Amino acid sequence: MKPPLPWRPDLTFSAAAPFYTHMTLPPFQVALESHRDDIWRLLVASVGRDRADDCFQETIIAALRGYPDLAGDSNIRAWMLTIASRKAIDEHRATQRRPEPVGEGPESAFAPDLDGPGQIWERVRDLPGKQRSAVALRFVVDLDYADIAFALDCSPEAARRSVHEGLTKLRQDLPRELIADERR
Repeated sequence: MKPPLPWRPDLTFSAAAPFYTHMTLPPFQVALESHRDDIWRLLVASVGRDRADDCFQETIIAALRGYPDLAGDSNIRAWMLTIASRKAIDEHRATQRRPEPVGEGPESAFAPDLDGPGQIWERVRDLPGKQRSAVALRFVVDLDYADIAFALDCSPEAARRSVHEGLTKLRQDLPRELIADERR
């Protein structure tokens, strides 16, 4: 094995790859910068904007802890999205365990817009866990069914079925006018 060459900060990872033949994974920061937008969009679609910050931080911490043990030929994007979808599931479980406030709370200064696309994502968040994750991975992150299957730890056929069942349930629940507006 060749001794490692000194670090050259003037090179990006892809330019430095010929010099670093013993490395198979990019530095964590490079991997994070490449996929953080996809992770953020998945979390916003899964748990909502207000809880996405916490889930995003938990996802990054979990990915940072597990990154050194990741195999060199792993699909980093799918691995990080898997962590994010599982953190979203954890957040939904935690929400179900939290006590509900009794009586009237203070008036909110923000009234969510339930007309248009926002209403769709509110309904997506109400889907069962696997369907919610499958729909979000398909339409927010634009993954194919093989990558969705990897993220959900199921077969591609089961991933396709989860997306189909989620969309069918959404079509049943949403007003026809809203679905027609979305297709335009």
